[in-house]
Amino acid sequence: MNSFERVLTALNHQTPDRVPLDLGGSAVTGMSAISVYMLRQAFGLDAPRTPVKVVEPYQMLGEVAPDLLDALGVDIVGLGSPRTMFGFRNENWKEWEFNGFPVLVPEGFNTTPEADGSLLMYPEGDQSAPPSGHMPAGGYYFDTIVRQPPLDEDHLDPEDNLQEFGPISESDLAHFASEYQRLASQSERAILANFGGTAFGDIALVPVPWVKHPRGIRDIAEWYMSTRARRDYVWKVFERQCELGLQNLARLRGVVGDRVAAVFVTGTDFGTQGGPFISPKAYRDLYKPFHKAVNDWIHTNTPWKSFIHSCGSVVAFIPDFIEAGFDILNPVQTTAAGMEAQGLKDRFGDRLTFWGGGIDTQNTLPFGSPEQVRAEVKERIEIFGRGGGFIFNTVHNVQARVPAENLLALYQAVRDYR
Repeated sequence: MNSFERVLTALNHQTPDRVPLDLGGSAVTGMSAISVYMLRQAFGLDAPRTPVKVVEPYQMLGEVAPDLLDALGVDIVGLGSPRTMFGFRNENWKEWEFNGFPVLVPEGFNTTPEADGSLLMYPEGDQSAPPSGHMPAGGYYFDTIVRQPPLDEDHLDPEDNLQEFGPISESDLAHFASEYQRLASQSERAILANFGGTAFGDIALVPVPWVKHPRGIRDIAEWYMSTRARRDYVWKVFERQCELGLQNLARLRGVVGDRVAAVFVTGTDFGTQGGPFISPKAYRDLYKPFHKAVNDWIHTNTPWKSFIHSCGSVVAFIPDFIEAGFDILNPVQTTAAGMEAQGLKDRFGDRLTFWGGGIDTQNTLPFGSPEQVRAEVKERIEIFGRGGGFIFNTVHNVQARVPAENLLALYQAVRDYR
């Protein structure tokens, strides 16, 4: 099979010739630029001190370039926005030192140092605007700076929480069209589309770090409380966002073809490590209707599969995710309560593809031995890979400072057992 055939077979719950592999197909299935650098050095792909591009500065994720995709046998590539989470474009690269590692960052990557050694980042790289990101001294990614304007309870307007949504621009439509053609002609890999605009209540997006002057409810705690205390307000935001999202999907479908295997619909987290973040009843009331509307459109109008990223213990929501039309669950946080691999596969493996869950990135990968890494990869492939319905990826992004020998053990084990 070629990569596209392999991915489609797995997504259709049939057994492919080998388990498909993703690395870098999305902002939640990638790798820290530092670990990308270490992996490239370990494979002998670069001379020492050759910099790696930081393609998503919010999480400081590194580019998984075609030569590394080939070396690992990766089956998926990502189709995403031309802009980063801070609103500037991935272009006009410049050198930067990231905790002692050489990287390339976009021209708009403009930071200001603080007295304590931390760094401030700005929306659209505009240092005249209030900063929207903060990296602690020696940190490995940026935290959002909440820029909540004063709330006037009597004059809250849902339109303020819709300032980042709207009809897709002609330039963005042209970008997706040209990028799709480039990716489809460059290799036979399956494409994971990251269009944006349909992640209802994704808390990483609510503070809009790419917008210079946010309006509406933008504080993280205030937003979460509003889903209960101002439920009708949030519903109106979601309702209009859904209308715009469906309109944009229709236009995107006109320029993006069937080499897209799956589309990233939402990254809203519903689980903590110990259990659900909200009740299943609250999910059904506020989120599920909009998820179902988007997924129904996708399944009616395209052959694409629908992808949900939701961290933590989400086992209580999985029946509702399936009813809402999701085909794929990521990151499959197998160490969270009730998320044991065998139980998930036994209960839901015939209806849901697990995209992730390949190895624990909190403990085993950074702190285990290479032998422990190999053993866990082998076990997860045996469990999740049975009968298809599995795309190998780690549990969320590979973090910085993972030992090189563990990175090599991870991908050698994938090669040996997939």
